[in-house]
Amino acid sequence: MIDRRKFLGAAAAAAAAGASLVLTPEFLRALQRTAALQQSAGALIRRAIPSSGETLPAVGLSFSNHPACADHGALKAVLQAFAENGCTLFDAMHVNPAAEQFHITAARELGIERQLFWTTRGSPAGVAPQPGAAFVNGHIDSLLSRINVPKLDLAMIPVTADPTHLAALKDEKKAGRVRYIGVQTISVTFQAAQLEAIMRNEPIDLIGVDYDIGNRFVEDTILPLAQERKIGVIAYFPFGNNGGVSCGSGLNLFARVGDRPLPEWAAEFDAKSWAQFFSKYVIGHPGITVARVGTSKPHHMLDNVAGGSGRLPTEAMRKRMAELIETFPAPTPPVPPSAQPGIAVATAVLDRYVGEYKATTGSFVATFRREGDRLFAKPGNNPEVPLNARTETRFQDPRGPIFEFQLDAQGNVTGAVLEQQGPQGTQKLALERK
Repeated sequence: MIDRRKFLGAAAAAAAAGASLVLTPEFLRALQRTAALQQSAGALIRRAIPSSGETLPAVGLSFSNHPACADHGALKAVLQAFAENGCTLFDAMHVNPAAEQFHITAARELGIERQLFWTTRGSPAGVAPQPGAAFVNGHIDSLLSRINVPKLDLAMIPVTADPTHLAALKDEKKAGRVRYIGVQTISVTFQAAQLEAIMRNEPIDLIGVDYDIGNRFVEDTILPLAQERKIGVIAYFPFGNNGGVSCGSGLNLFARVGDRPLPEWAAEFDAKSWAQFFSKYVIGHPGITVARVGTSKPHHMLDNVAGGSGRLPTEAMRKRMAELIETFPAPTPPVPPSAQPGIAVATAVLDRYVGEYKATTGSFVATFRREGDRLFAKPGNNPEVPLNARTETRFQDPRGPIFEFQLDAQGNVTGAVLEQQGPQGTQKLALERK
């Protein structure tokens, strides 16, 4: 039998060199056997979906935006290791349609699409949202066909979605085309009020929220409410959010702990790495159903699976874990180019842009106002943010999108163009001034 330490070292080297070239079926079978050894301290932890009692392994997987910048062969090897070691929740719910399709293609090429518990978007990605059931129904049709399953396991919509989309999902569940429905946010701190309202008033099965040992906001109200209302919870980013930066290049908990050694007392709950330490903190909360991880390296997937097995920390130990992390200063997060300061623009120029702008197709509305020497935008249902001026007509949302205001020959504002980066490059949406 291959030595575990040597094997993991070989896996790491293979991933770095280009895993698609060396991850043969024999290599993957050895990967699976090694994972079994790694989990010998205990079986996979399973948690029940409160509305049905169905249990799921407590570790889920999503590639997020990795398909855009990681080796696809290595990602498929990650998925195979994930599935062969008993994990099932596979999250293909992405704003990027290309990333969504990669999840589907990878599972079908491996022949495991019906082995997985699929978490999917309840509405199309990459297009301007439209109210009404047709917007949801058509996407459910597409997913059922592309994944090749008789029904979807879980369909979720953003917490800020049009109410008609949730109504359509409820109908899809009644029709038997979707087993579970829910809502999600990766900015729960800013959208807690909307999330709580839905949790209290709608018959949803699960929610998805950002949660990690350094971001414990949901512990105050959201998780207790989920337990009270018998709603399952998928925890996003258990290793810390990458600050909105694609491909894992942003700030996370691993950067925070640096090269510090794992405390010896982590052995009391079978944590053998920082990844397992972070996962076990999240899974250790009784309100969490699944902790969704992401990686592009097969040997990291083994580590993540092990974080969902063995003993979990007690509540007293979880408090000690959080206190330890608080002693480590958080690194200064990198400032993405979109958030870098803009140029100064005269207030008279800013004033001419104030007002509402509606998309020429669909129902998207962006509202602009001036406060002091800054122009603020509220795009659709997203939180309002101050824009950074790049020129006197071009302003950037710190989250990435750009608004280019259109002027006539007399200098009057006639509309704007919203520019966003999509899988096929820059996507533009024309906006008319109301």
